[in-house]
Amino acid sequence: MTDHTLNPEDGRNAAREVRKRRLQAFVFVVPLLVFVAFAFVAPISSMLFRSVHDPAVADMIPETLAALEDWSGEDVPDDAILIQFAAELKHLAATRESGQLASEINRAAPGMASTINSSARVMRRADEAEIAANGATLLLDANERWSDPATWRAIKTAGAIYTSGYYLTSLDLERNAEGSIVARDTQIYVQLYGKTLRIALTITLLTMVLGYPLAFFMAHTSDARANFLMVFVLLPFWTSLLVRTTAWIALLQTGGVVNSTLIATGLIDEPLELLYTEFSTILAMTHILLPFMVLPLYAVMRGIDASYMRAAISMGSRPLAAWWRIYLPMSLPGLSAGALLVFVISVGYYITPALVGGTDGQMISNIIAFHMRESNNWGLAAALGSLLLVLILTLYWLFDRFVGTDNLKLG
Repeated sequence: MTDHTLNPEDGRNAAREVRKRRLQAFVFVVPLLVFVAFAFVAPISSMLFRSVHDPAVADMIPETLAALEDWSGEDVPDDAILIQFAAELKHLAATRESGQLASEINRAAPGMASTINSSARVMRRADEAEIAANGATLLLDANERWSDPATWRAIKTAGAIYTSGYYLTSLDLERNAEGSIVARDTQIYVQLYGKTLRIALTITLLTMVLGYPLAFFMAHTSDARANFLMVFVLLPFWTSLLVRTTAWIALLQTGGVVNSTLIATGLIDEPLELLYTEFSTILAMTHILLPFMVLPLYAVMRGIDASYMRAAISMGSRPLAAWWRIYLPMSLPGLSAGALLVFVISVGYYITPALVGGTDGQMISNIIAFHMRESNNWGLAAALGSLLLVLILTLYWLFDRFVGTDNLKLG
């Protein structure tokens, strides 16, 4: 009987060869891992951290915040705290940082920006000796809001290095004077999340309705005709997204092609408000995202044997019943893949709603961009983006739970 056991030297050589191959494979994967870490992991981690980490106020008035830790929050802080704040406000005014403090505090207490800026001008004119001796009076005389305990509670809240305030705001919640979580007077973001999901779902359904018949026809026509139609499907990818979006502006504006044609044919007497609406956002995004539905469907349908349908019809089934019971289930992997692609892309879309949607057609991504570019509230933008990420991951989990990502086919 032959002994196939490796001797120790052969075993070490085999193990060394396996390690060598694994190292070679890892070296080839390293560029991809670096790219993923740089382009995805690092930005997402930074966004999650920034949504709860806000040291701006704590860095500007550290001594005042340290003194406020033992403050009860019931009455106006004592003169020592007021003097300390007046001294730090004078320093911020001298270094031209009082405006940043005003902006940060204004998010916790709207209207405080003007109060802090005007008080900073008063403190800048006073010398250090005067502030040390009479800073509390100077501060209280500068603006009556310094006599309100709510002002100091807002400063203490804004001074927390780690905060859940941005997430509460993202969910249209806030903390009252007692520290309890209550609904905000203005409900903005939750409704906007719902609106974003509704628009994304509408676009997904429209691309299904438009893309499925087209993919079916392409899969069952001649190769020459299918290739010809594929050129038109792929044509949008060869054109700039900005050009495609601005083309819809030319079509839908008050004096655009659509309104001019309808007026010329006598169907309407005055132009319709088509641009800068939710309708224009859905229409333009459906056009842009339609190829993402057609391509997975066409790839799957090309692999479906047409003899199944012919066999069902030959056995007495009606064409529609045969399609419903046989063809549709076989094409579901492509339909699911296309729906997932279109839905996820449309949830985070930005350019098209910004250009053609106006106020009515904006989505949550436009508000995130506004807080990053206009209001400079990066913490709130990060919280909104984090919640959007959690929402997409939750929907993906539900999709995997009930449909199964193993059944997806992109080609």
